[in-house]
Amino acid sequence: MIKIVLADDQALVRAGFRALLDAQPDMTVVGEAADGAEALRLAALHRPDVVLMDIRMPGTDGLTAARKMPPGPKVVILTTFELDEYVFEALRNGAAGFLVKDTEPAELIQAVRVVAAGDALLSPGVTRRLIAEYASRAKAPHPSGDLARLTEREREVLTLVATGMTNDEIAARLLMSPATAKTHVSRAMMKLHARDRAQLVVIAYESGLVRPGWL
Repeated sequence: MIKIVLADDQALVRAGFRALLDAQPDMTVVGEAADGAEALRLAALHRPDVVLMDIRMPGTDGLTAARKMPPGPKVVILTTFELDEYVFEALRNGAAGFLVKDTEPAELIQAVRVVAAGDALLSPGVTRRLIAEYASRAKAPHPSGDLARLTEREREVLTLVATGMTNDEIAARLLMSPATAKTHVSRAMMKLHARDRAQLVVIAYESGLVRPGWL
């Protein structure tokens, strides 16, 4: 069962999401929060698999809460606009991806399952464009010494992760099994001290391994 915490300052938004998610046989909403501080308390109390969190809330906002979130829960940022100026910063601070609030119900349900399984919400083209745009604006790329710890194959896999490819897609591109692709991704995460695939993408852009405009 996938345990979910909802964090949004609009009660109607929370109610709509809760009704949709609780109706799924493999999901349950274990808590609702109106601000980031309450979301952090509920995350510590219930140890959810996924936290759906609005990026703009009074008091402790979603950006701050994502940064302070304890290990375990996967944070998905909810935003009204696809090109929210804070989304890239949220990804840098540990969020596993983002969704716009008018996402179709089926896409929301699938997104929760994807994130709970350990993948990041990086496949949609708009997400990749957003990451590329804000990575380039945040600061000039700077080489990371940690990249030197990667094997040539791990660097190749990291580059494909940064374009939003899944393990299956990477496997097909590099003519390897999905299990081998997953192993390379896991080793890259360990060597680069990344908590998830989303942070791997941030590292790839900030180090200059992948440059905006390649997508």
